[in-house]
Amino acid sequence: MKKSIVFALIALTIFSCGVINKKNKGKGFNLFTVEQDKQLGAQVAGEIDGNPAQYPILDSAKNVEAYKLIYRVRDAILNSGEVDFKDDFTWRLRIINDDKTLNAFCTPGGYIYIYTGILKYLENEAQLAGVMGHEIAHADLRHSTRQMTKQFGVQVLLDILAGNRAMLKDVTAALVGLKNSRANETEADRSSVQYLCPTSYNAAGGAGFFEKIQKEGGDRQPEFLSTHPDPGKRVENFYNTKTSLGCSGSNTNENEYKRIVNKL
Repeated sequence: MKKSIVFALIALTIFSCGVINKKNKGKGFNLFTVEQDKQLGAQVAGEIDGNPAQYPILDSAKNVEAYKLIYRVRDAILNSGEVDFKDDFTWRLRIINDDKTLNAFCTPGGYIYIYTGILKYLENEAQLAGVMGHEIAHADLRHSTRQMTKQFGVQVLLDILAGNRAMLKDVTAALVGLKNSRANETEADRSSVQYLCPTSYNAAGGAGFFEKIQKEGGDRQPEFLSTHPDPGKRVENFYNTKTSLGCSGSNTNENEYKRIVNKL
């Protein structure tokens, strides 16, 4: 069989599996299957975990309270009943020891990384829940692999799954510094509120990060916001979504949050 025909059949199989998945939201063209999201996420996580010079991961055994905090927040989100891939993805958490970086990201398949910079920048647990909900949404809505479908195509997927280390490094760097589209950011913000709405947290907790950025005049604006210069609009969207969904939670756990984070 000619190589071009084999390639076409592989592409068709990948496309078909991705489209028919009932949890795939029916939005966006994605050549990756859910299983391949998980495989890619595991490979990217291995690349990150194996590069302590660039990604210094805090030891969970030495930072027990901090890890209990982020896992408690994660569990509240996953148990909200709103995360489609709750039982499909890993949802593993790691803290990267870098106080200068205001960032968090989630790989395909649910490997979540949070920088100490953003943990210390946030003011309470509800704000952390809002940020974490936003990152979980990117994986749950499969934004990264949709974007990679457009950016790289099926051949890169096949190369990575076949063990191409150089390509994996490129994809890891692309995922860590991924600039999502405005539509994806808006969708993830809304999902963050939706995830938190059934919980005791203030469902608009994610607005706090952008309110602080706005108040400071952008002096510490993270690079990933460079293509999304209107935090004020995002703050408004958080609160409007909370109102439209009728969310009543108000907990922030500010004192306990600061006590734990100040130890990092």
